[in-house]
Order: sequence, then C-alpha cells, then structure tokens
Amino acid sequence: MAWQASFPLITEQEYLAGELVSEIKHEYIGGVAYAMAGASANHGRIVANLVAKLHPHLANTPCELFSSDMKVKAGKGFFYPDVIVDCHNESGDVYYTESPIIIVEVLSKSTRKTDKALKRLSYQAIPSLQEYVLIEQDFVEVEICRRASHWQSEYYFLGDETYFASIDLTVPVEEIYARVANEDMAEFLKLKAQAENL
Repeated sequence: MAWQASFPLITEQEYLAGELVSEIKHEYIGGVAYAMAGASANHGRIVANLVAKLHPHLANTPCELFSSDMKVKAGKGFFYPDVIVDCHNESGDVYYTESPIIIVEVLSKSTRKTDKALKRLSYQAIPSLQEYVLIEQDFVEVEICRRASHWQSEYYFLGDETYFASIDLTVPVEEIYARVANEDMAEFLKLKAQAENL
C-alpha cells in the first residue's frame, strides 16, 4: 500500500479522533498521518487464505484474529497490519491493540522497504510480539522473524510448510498462495498438473 502524507503534524489524540470519521485509513508515524492506498487482488487473496487457516485454529482459545481494520500501536506510531493475532487484548479499546503476538504484512513493490525496515523495527519493539511474518505477493516467499530466534529471518517457499510457533499452527506455503496469480505459482501449478497426468 503506497503512502502519501495527507496531514501536517498532528497529535496522537487528533490522529485517533480523525480515524473515527475518515473514509480512508491512515497510518501514524512521527506525528504525520499517511493515507493508505487500496490493495491488489493478490494481496486480498493471501490475506483471505491466511484468515481461513487461522480463524478455525483459534476457535475456543483466548486468541483473537484481526484483519486489516485493527490498528496496532507500536511506540508512538499506529499501523494497520494485514493480519494480527492477539491473545492478551485486555485494554478494552475497540480501535487498536498494543499486545499482538503475530503480525503479518503482505508486501508489494511500494511497501517492501517500509515493511522490512521501519515497520520491522517498530513491531519488534512491542513486548508481546512473538512472530513477524512478511509475505511477498509478486513472487512466492514467506519470511518469519521470531523473538525466540532473536528476530533472525527464516524463509519458506513452495513445497515448504510454514510454522507459526506462537499458536502451534502449520500451513503449507501452497495454501497461503492459493489462487494467487504470479509467475512462481503459475510454474508450480503447471508442474503439479504435469505430475498428476503421468
């Protein structure tokens, strides 16, 4: 999602009040609210695929799943991650959380630098966070950074199974990318079809 500055410097309270009435979402960094652009179809497919796997797994647990519309407070900033798992949201605030255990961002060319740099550092400073997951949409690559591994990146590709350790869930990479249209998936499906026809 591309960012565009839409306001001059504002306070945190002004930002939160503005989000309640704004027709578009903004992320808040360094006193500036940045408008968020719409997402692609592939972006939406990846988020939907993950939600479909996470939602039933978290049923009857203390953990909650949020997608795209819940803000995370990270230091003095506010962000809208693509997927959040929160097991300790006891603040009662219905508009943002400060206690996620998993944050997922789906990357694009316009957001990759921010997601891998600024957001990574901001999210990893959240005491409750256990896993930060970055999923490419233009090619197949899932990166998981875990607190237990000192935030060292682990990468998963087609044929691998991603493991969300904090909630003990395994999801094949192929299922995260179901219906996603990119060159990696097209080649994978072609080879899979050929193998099935042998």
